[in-house]
Amino acid sequence: MARLARGDTPGVRPDAMSRHWRGERGRLEVWYASITDRDSGTGCWIHHETVAPLSGAAYTHGWVVVFPPASPPVLERFGPEPVSHDETDGALSRTAGATFDPPTLRGQAGRVRWDLHWVHDVESRPLFTFPAWVWSRDVLPAAAVAPVPDALFVGSIAVDGVARVLSPSTRGGIGHIYGHGNAERWGWLHAGLGDGDVLEIVSAVSRRAGLNRLPPLAFVQLRRSGHDWPRDPLAAAPLFRTRLDLPTWRVHGTVGRWRLRTEITLPDPGTVAVGYADPDGATATCTNSEIADAEIVLEYRRRRWEVERAWHLRGTAHSEIGLRP
Repeated sequence: MARLARGDTPGVRPDAMSRHWRGERGRLEVWYASITDRDSGTGCWIHHETVAPLSGAAYTHGWVVVFPPASPPVLERFGPEPVSHDETDGALSRTAGATFDPPTLRGQAGRVRWDLHWVHDVESRPLFTFPAWVWSRDVLPAAAVAPVPDALFVGSIAVDGVARVLSPSTRGGIGHIYGHGNAERWGWLHAGLGDGDVLEIVSAVSRRAGLNRLPPLAFVQLRRSGHDWPRDPLAAAPLFRTRLDLPTWRVHGTVGRWRLRTEITLPDPGTVAVGYADPDGATATCTNSEIADAEIVLEYRRRRWEVERAWHLRGTAHSEIGLRP
């Protein structure tokens, strides 16, 4: 069977989880968890942000969204509050209502209370959707990494005082973003494929003048049997094509002898629209679902294209589309 090449970058060992922000103005740092309880069909999104505006004091805030399988999502916000500079506090993000303190997420906001803990193989590696050297050196306007691409989650989530203990099949991932703000337009996919395999896609249009007229650039990382493809997601990005639409968006591309085709659908009513604010004051709207569907086909060319593997995810993909304003 053909094998994907490993995506390790020699000599670069950035800390994918640690705080990047050091007090600069005009910066945005995000940590988030996206979770699926496969037994109940419930999804959950917990999003923490540190925003350092171009003018004014930095603040931290965020939201939690619970996606029941048969009813509308429940969205609750926490913060905003001034950023704490207590270096003795091990938490990466903290408000009066919510804490992100790896490997624990705990909080209460409005109708929702959560107390979660993730467990993953100590040998697992971060998944660098952007190359590791891009992440460690901040050479792009923004970059993303999955410090924990696939993990078991334990604990409970309560809505309106009714607690649900997560089933043993509950899995998800942790993401980390740092940069100057959100893209002009973007699509994101996190797809747990089973047995530690995962697909992560960030496809975006830059806000920079001139670049904002170009098609979306897709950064793709597929981890399969411990191997990451493509080897260099930055070099491979121009080889992928993206169609950003709602409720369905698509990414496809060919790198060498491998071809990937994806189609992601955000279900109605299983989506939530959240307003974003960049450090420069610009706004965006993100439409997110933690119970999305995804069709993923990986092909390999021998004498002709042959399907190497196909995944059909129903209600277990995590995805969003971001648009302006």
